[in-house]
Amino acid sequence: MKVNELYQPIEQLAWLTEPQRKLALRLGLTTWRLLLEHYPRRYEDRARFAPFPTGSSEQSICLRGKIKKISAQYFGGRKIVEVTLEDLLDTVLSGRVFCRWFNQHYLQRMLAAGQELIVFGRPKQYRNRIYLDHPEFEIAEEEGEENIHMGRITPIYPLTEGVRQRALRAIMFRAIQELQVLQPTRGVGPHLMSEEEALSQIHFPESWHAREAARKVLAMSEFVAMQIVAQQRKRSLEALKGERHVASGELTEQFLAALPYRTTLAQKRAIREIRNDMAKAVPMNRLLQGDVGAGKTLVAAAAMIYAVEAGYQAALMAPTQVLAEQHFDSFRRWLNPLDLRIALRTGTRQEASHLELHGEPQIVIGTHALLYDAGQLQHLGLVVIDEQHKFGVLQRSKLLERRPVPDLLVMSATPIPRTLAMTVYGDLEVSVLDEKPANRRSIITRVRPSAKIPEATSFIRERVAAGRQVYIVYPVIEESETLSVKAATTEYRKWEKLLAPLRCGLLHGRLTPQEKERVMEEFRSARIEVLISTTVIEVGINVPNATVMLIESSERFGLAQLHQLRGRIGRSQHQSYCILLTDREDPEAIDKLAILERSENGFEIAEADLRIRGPGDLLGTAQSGLPPLRLASLIEDEALLFRAKDVARTILDQDPLLQLPQHQRFTRFAIKIEENGTNLAN
Repeated sequence: MKVNELYQPIEQLAWLTEPQRKLALRLGLTTWRLLLEHYPRRYEDRARFAPFPTGSSEQSICLRGKIKKISAQYFGGRKIVEVTLEDLLDTVLSGRVFCRWFNQHYLQRMLAAGQELIVFGRPKQYRNRIYLDHPEFEIAEEEGEENIHMGRITPIYPLTEGVRQRALRAIMFRAIQELQVLQPTRGVGPHLMSEEEALSQIHFPESWHAREAARKVLAMSEFVAMQIVAQQRKRSLEALKGERHVASGELTEQFLAALPYRTTLAQKRAIREIRNDMAKAVPMNRLLQGDVGAGKTLVAAAAMIYAVEAGYQAALMAPTQVLAEQHFDSFRRWLNPLDLRIALRTGTRQEASHLELHGEPQIVIGTHALLYDAGQLQHLGLVVIDEQHKFGVLQRSKLLERRPVPDLLVMSATPIPRTLAMTVYGDLEVSVLDEKPANRRSIITRVRPSAKIPEATSFIRERVAAGRQVYIVYPVIEESETLSVKAATTEYRKWEKLLAPLRCGLLHGRLTPQEKERVMEEFRSARIEVLISTTVIEVGINVPNATVMLIESSERFGLAQLHQLRGRIGRSQHQSYCILLTDREDPEAIDKLAILERSENGFEIAEADLRIRGPGDLLGTAQSGLPPLRLASLIEDEALLFRAKDVARTILDQDPLLQLPQHQRFTRFAIKIEENGTNLAN
């Protein structure tokens, strides 16, 4: 394929008429390539001609017949053109259907008795006649000529105002015809059709099998392009100058030995992998992911101590001030016996430990504002980012501007399905914490109807009387009639009355940082016994004495988010309980929530959530790092994705700058990723 021709502006394509160019531009299709990549959103099977119907049907059918008669009449101020279509095959006794179009006068001039017509529509019976109202139609062509709209699997495209399916379909058909004149390009990977053939079959498939084969070819191209971008980033990072961070590890071992519990084998493995990376001259670029409560923060602390042992500073960036302050309090408790200098830097709070006498901090904890605090981080050797997808590309790429480039450890808040991890974090090495500390008890989870609130209230009172604390979680802040979701702010007073004299508190995202910290401190110190909250608590909040979580309107949350919320309890030796309240009675919603009753495995839950909601909703933000996949599916095409990684590596080994014509489309894909602002383009 001549790549440059495909990127010609629409205005320069001589085979399009001026009205066709204007139509394409209305859809934002400015080049031939963009035109070809405007894929059908669905298809209609007009390939098989049905027998003439004898009654009404819920299904649209495709018929071929001869025009017996054309007539016109006025009814209710509208002109109705009626065509009597005669069955060529005499498949039914009546052998006729009546096609009607309203206010389409031109059809009388276009159609004539004796013509063969292909029509597609839904039959209905009225007074012993079979009618097709406003069917799509095409005049049957002479033998050897191809029908675009009928007698085939017909593409249905996404449209915009002023653009009709037939007109766009005609443009696409011409674009495919012109494409076939060009030199074919071999498909990506072995045993695949050419890209030209795949584009032809995705727009105008000869069969459903051919359409799926074409989709896989083009999906493979998308995955390969995505993996090329990830591997280019990875190779670029490996070319950057870093520092070897090597130490005896004695201080780290002292820290681990002083813990009141043993580290898991998975934690030890992750610490070893991180140390090995830090000892290299290239900057570490590693993702640490694991289930809720698997001890990611402890692994990060061990890595930061090791960086300090090697003579460098370490920084931890949290997505919220509340979480940064909690990390600071935990680190101060862990590390003060080691006599390390720890500092907190957020927008409203600055605090330090052992700074007065010893100078600059060795460990700094804060929000992403730390990236711009060069004065405090002159000797930065390691950066830990907690919950990466809450950080934008600019924040992460800011690290690469430092010289030498610090090591980077990214912590994912929830387990990520491996296909999604390869997609979003394809440029990172991965450490997985796949076991939990031995002292953690299973959480008892139950799905209950919202009508059971009185029973839930009694249970909450019982647990508080036993000395425990409770979370009550709602999905939104303000009342919304359209969503019918109860809001924390309006329900707070109801719970105050229901639970009196228990001490209740309210936490949501619209509180100031100081107000949030005050509420959390009161909850940590048990001055608040029941915390009514939105999802602001979902990440990292650690109050071991809280053993009950009640989630209202639980069907509104994704499974991964519910699992993350549930992870705020079950952090001590006491039995914990999660109650999922819902107003929904449909089996689909109940079955979804029942997954949480059966499983506490975050990786299983994340896979189920990916199947139910898709990758964008699973990560939950516009900056989730998802590349612009059009045909590839992270759910259905897992095998293709793993093959694509090897193909991408081979392409870059042979053509590192992607200069060969058949590889230039991957450069375009990389630009698209840059424009979309995904994490792969960091």
